[in-house]
Amino acid sequence: MKKYYILLFALVGVLGFFTSCDEDGDQIVLSENVITPTISLPDLTLVRANGTDKLIFACTPVNPGFTASASYFLEACPAGNNFENVTQIYNGITCNDIELSVNQLNTILLDGFPEDQTSSVDFRIRCVLEADAGLGVDDLVYYSETVNGAATIFGLLRLDVLIDGKDPQKIKSPGSDGIYEGYVKFDAGDAFTLLDPDNAITYGAGTSGLAVDGTVITVADAGWYIFTANTNDLSYTMEAYNIGLVGDATPNGWNTPDTKMDYNSVDRTWEITADLTNGNFKFRLNDGWAWNLGGNGTADGSTDNYDDDNKTVQLSQGGKNIPVSDGAGNYTIKLNIAGSVATVVKN
Repeated sequence: MKKYYILLFALVGVLGFFTSCDEDGDQIVLSENVITPTISLPDLTLVRANGTDKLIFACTPVNPGFTASASYFLEACPAGNNFENVTQIYNGITCNDIELSVNQLNTILLDGFPEDQTSSVDFRIRCVLEADAGLGVDDLVYYSETVNGAATIFGLLRLDVLIDGKDPQKIKSPGSDGIYEGYVKFDAGDAFTLLDPDNAITYGAGTSGLAVDGTVITVADAGWYIFTANTNDLSYTMEAYNIGLVGDATPNGWNTPDTKMDYNSVDRTWEITADLTNGNFKFRLNDGWAWNLGGNGTADGSTDNYDDDNKTVQLSQGGKNIPVSDGAGNYTIKLNIAGSVATVVKN
């Protein structure tokens, strides 16, 4: 649903080095006092209403003591993560005053940080000098000091699904056009209204569809739904969308009801932790076979349905039965429908 933006610039340059020769062969001679890049941060309190405002990361380039071309990367990660999970903000051949709009930076940071809250974020400049030049040596990499900032990141325009006594759930407008959609989980008998938090407008049931300040909408059956709401024409739809496990490795075998999974809106995956026996399973929708995912192996129950790690399964519509990977036990299974892949990990 999201579109992610990243600023890419052409990587160019030939690196000139002073070289000398010793008994080990050609060696690069570098300055003993390399001046590494620096970075300072703008105000990272990002506000939707200021989306076109410009933000400047003030930076200085590396000075390795010789004339060289370089590639620069502005990187971010959760505080203390040591850049094991990197969100790349900028990639280019200069790093003086890296400029982005509020909307551009917000969209990039949404890929690695939670929305509608403030996160502690570490930033750095990574500089790569291309060191090949026929000398057979690795590229030279320099880093700025890590600078921490508090980044407030706003999410897509949304409606909050308000159920009495429960935490709000969200449906979002990918096009910021008054059309909202998302997965929502209800219990039987739940009654809810919709809140537009940016405009303080509440929607409920009208004579047909939605109405401003309308009555609560009641759900008959428990489960996950694809919920869409259109605040332009005051319409909405709710369609059951329950992903489950079926197969002789699951409690109900190949019979209904399937063992239902839950949606993780942060990772955008369907997940479950469940006890499985020796046997096989597949994924299917709403206890039916019209939509089902299985492995890409050569045969039902074949271990080659898994990648070499014995945990990852590449999936296809109507694919093969997937064997339990490591014998009977408790497993955590994550299904990425968009990526047609699942992980099956024994606990």
